[in-house]
Amino acid sequence: MLDQNLIHDTLSAILENGGDFGELFVENRISSAIDMTDGAVETIRSGRTYGAGIRGFLGAKSVYAYTNDLSKDALIQTAVNVGKALKSSDRTKDMVQWSKNEYPIIHYIHLFPSEIRKEPKVSAMRLAHEGASNYSDLISQVQVWFVDYDQEILVANTEGIWAEDRRVRTRLMVQAVASKGSEKETGFEGPGAAKGTEFLQEIDPKRAGAEAARVASRMIQATHAPAGTMPVIISNAFGGVIFHEACGHSLEATSVAKGSSVFAGKLGQKIAAECVSAVDDGTIANAWGSNHLDDEGVPTQRNILIEQGILKGYLVDKLGGRKMKMEPTGCSRRQDYQLAPTSRMSNTFIMPGKDIPEEIIADTEYGLYAKKLGGGSVMPETGEFNFSVNEGYLIEKGRITKPVRGATLIGKGHEILLKIDRVANDLAFAQGNCGSLSGSVPASLGQPTIRVSEMIVGGRNE
Repeated sequence: MLDQNLIHDTLSAILENGGDFGELFVENRISSAIDMTDGAVETIRSGRTYGAGIRGFLGAKSVYAYTNDLSKDALIQTAVNVGKALKSSDRTKDMVQWSKNEYPIIHYIHLFPSEIRKEPKVSAMRLAHEGASNYSDLISQVQVWFVDYDQEILVANTEGIWAEDRRVRTRLMVQAVASKGSEKETGFEGPGAAKGTEFLQEIDPKRAGAEAARVASRMIQATHAPAGTMPVIISNAFGGVIFHEACGHSLEATSVAKGSSVFAGKLGQKIAAECVSAVDDGTIANAWGSNHLDDEGVPTQRNILIEQGILKGYLVDKLGGRKMKMEPTGCSRRQDYQLAPTSRMSNTFIMPGKDIPEEIIADTEYGLYAKKLGGGSVMPETGEFNFSVNEGYLIEKGRITKPVRGATLIGKGHEILLKIDRVANDLAFAQGNCGSLSGSVPASLGQPTIRVSEMIVGGRNE
């Protein structure tokens, strides 16, 4: 992507002007998006993201700059500015000879986005619209989005890393709105993968649309959820958002290295019930959150976070590793070259247990069944969170009964982990975009069906 001599001179400029480490990240990304409302294509967009990010370290101090001018003069001047901003007059280190990072290819792409015209994509979107709009007379609006991108990256640093990767992702998203009088409810379905356009041949767009419409039409007819403290059974796949948000972010070096995480300094300690084991795995073939390499050129890996309730590891990027005196774990990610990378989740999930979902429900006298969770907020410093339940049902005498809407799950992540008392064997994943300091990145979240013995549910007392 760039001449090797130019990269050498750019990185050397960081060391010569005060840094003890230099890194160059180059990105060339072609992306496209199509928006459809009620069966009509509204916009078709495509674009190119091309530029470089230059980062320097001096101990635990970091300076980052970026440019879309990849000429020799611009790159070297940017590197000089980064080095000088670190404010050291000494050249502390020399460049290490590069060794190309070789890795096995596991994310195979069969149809690159550039090889396919827009018509097959639009056809899949129309099927999704048909599946949603024909599901029920209550559906008043259907929106469908299609996005894909083809990204090439190069990472080189002064410690000898030279790594290149090509990443392709494709996603189809459907939102259905159900109306009843002045009230509205929405349902969403958004399958995606680290695959090319062949992904559209592997999913059923009409079924995805029908699923979004099913949730919307079911919830518009639901009664309001009761409020109180009760057992909560959280279904698989979409339920994984609660571990991702309420616990996963608190295991990233972004917060742990600063001591602002509730899990800082707790390696080897019990932080969850014995039935809970959790993993972040960036190596799952073609999964939405997977890569061959992270954005620092380190191969992705399977990181065990919690094992039978014991905290086993954190997600560590290079800068966080310097602060924590730990090795990087292949989890450094960024939205694009304009943002410095930091520790991020990829495919994060609670491991399956031995229970059967139906038996967990039958063993619950009264509570809430949260089939799908939506958005919410979390504070990594305290672990406090609240999440909306997009699809919920009452559990009465061991049976799922009437649908309820408007429920909110409230609590603290580190307390909820200790209150999980049943874990089923039905692990499943959902796809989403995760936001943090380094922008929005694709992330899969998953879990089997779990039961939290006691949780605060926000709703309306009837």
